[in-house]
Amino acid sequence: MVVKCAGCADGKELPFAFKMAFQPIVDVAENRIWGYEALVRGPNGENAHSVLSQLTDDQLYRFDQAARVMAIETAGKLFADPRARLSINFMPNAVYEPRACIQKSLEAARRANFPASNLMFEFTENERMSDPTHVENIVRAYKALGFWTALDDFGAGYAGLGLLARLQPNLIKIDMELLRDIHLSHPKQVIVSGVAAMARELDITVLAEGVENEAELTVLRAAGIALFQGYHFAKPGLMSLPAVRGLGRIDVSLAG
Repeated sequence: MVVKCAGCADGKELPFAFKMAFQPIVDVAENRIWGYEALVRGPNGENAHSVLSQLTDDQLYRFDQAARVMAIETAGKLFADPRARLSINFMPNAVYEPRACIQKSLEAARRANFPASNLMFEFTENERMSDPTHVENIVRAYKALGFWTALDDFGAGYAGLGLLARLQPNLIKIDMELLRDIHLSHPKQVIVSGVAAMARELDITVLAEGVENEAELTVLRAAGIALFQGYHFAKPGLMSLPAVRGLGRIDVSLAG
């Protein structure tokens, strides 16, 4: 029996509203939409900062749980392809005990008839982790439960090689600053090709995020990267699945 932590049962409502936007993750090798990332937005589509800036320390747990539940329940209504993954950002400092704190997400998946095995939890660390061992325990527990884990903003801040070696996530998302105008920068091409080759050796999937044009896409595909996310394909859809632009061959039948 999994015991819920005190935060799971406090029942308090957040004093502000928010919604979710969904941005496609495209697999160009298989010509399909691999999944969607759920992104926090204000009630009228305002950026994530407009919501996150309202958070106080004692609201982190409630918000993290509420955001997960909203993302999963909305995906259950929108997704039509049973292969589609849902990527959810989480706050490591808002997870007290991984197996206890995941229960609301699992309950939401059951209510929404969404396959829990299609969940991917991603975390970013542009600031130094207060407790890397705690994050390592979260990643290990989520993997044991059958979820994918992803390290966002790889190559930025503290999200570097040491963190990759310690956490061994299923997927890394290369920071968009390394990818911006990569077709014009030989050093960036060498670095990204090296990251892609290293990830293949470690059996870690690579996703290039923030791709904005065909020239960037061409260079990244040549480096062996197959998963992409960015405005070149689609902007996030507020509580909806946007159409993918510019790649008519991609199967966009995930939208319900």
